Amino acid sequence: MPGDSIKYIAIEGVIGAGKTSLAKKLAEKLNAKLILENFEDNPFLEKFYKNPPRYAFHTQIYFLLTRYKQLLQLRQEDLFHNFIISDYIFEKDKIFAYLNLADDELELYEKMVSFIEGNIVVPDLVIYLQSTVDRLMSNINKRGRPAEKPIAESYIKDLNEGYNYFFFRYKASRVLIVNAAEIDFVNNPKDFEDLLTEIMKPVHGNMEYFDPSARKAANK
Repeated sequence: MPGDSIKYIAIEGVIGAGKTSLAKKLAEKLNAKLILENFEDNPFLEKFYKNPPRYAFHTQIYFLLTRYKQLLQLRQEDLFHNFIISDYIFEKDKIFAYLNLADDELELYEKMVSFIEGNIVVPDLVIYLQSTVDRLMSNINKRGRPAEKPIAESYIKDLNEGYNYFFFRYKASRVLIVNAAEIDFVNNPKDFEDLLTEIMKPVHGNMEYFDPSARKAANK
C-alpha cells in the first residue's frame, strides 16, 4: 500500500488515453470510491466537435460547473472507502479553456474559476497517462463514440501538447507520468499489475516518470 498520505488518486490524460478504463480497474482492485466525469451528459459536446468556435464557451462552462458540483462532494469525509479514484482533476479544465476560448470568453471564464476553485479538494497523487497522437487517435476510433467522430487529429495534437505543458509544470500534488503509448493495461494483466505496483509503492516523489516499455526492453 502507498503511504498513509495517499488516499485520493486522480487519473489524467488526453482524450483516448485510457483514463476511465484505468480508474475503473483501480477502483475495483482497491475497493475504492469511483468518481467518473459524465462527459456524455454535456449537451454541447458533439456540437463543439463539429463547430468549435460556436460552441466552445457553452461546452466549457457546462463542464466547469458540473465538475465543480461533483468534486465539491469530496469535502465530506468518506468512511466507507480507503481510497478515492477519479478519472479527472478539476484543474485540467483550464487546458481546454486556453486552447478553445476566445480572449473575451477566457476573461469571463477565469473570473468564474477564481470564485470556485478554492473549494476543490486536490488529489494526493495524479497519474498522467502520456501517449502519442497516433495511439490516441487509434483508441478514439476503436471505441467509436458518436460524439467523438468529428474530432480532428490536429485538435488531439494541440491538446496533447497542452497536457504535456500543463503537467510538466503542475505543482499542486504529486505526479506520476506514465508512458502509456506502448502498453495495454486494459487487456494485458501483466501491464496492469506492473502499473499497479508502481502506483501503490510506499513513497512517491513530487514528479516521477514510469516507462513500462523501457522496463520490458531491459528485462529481455
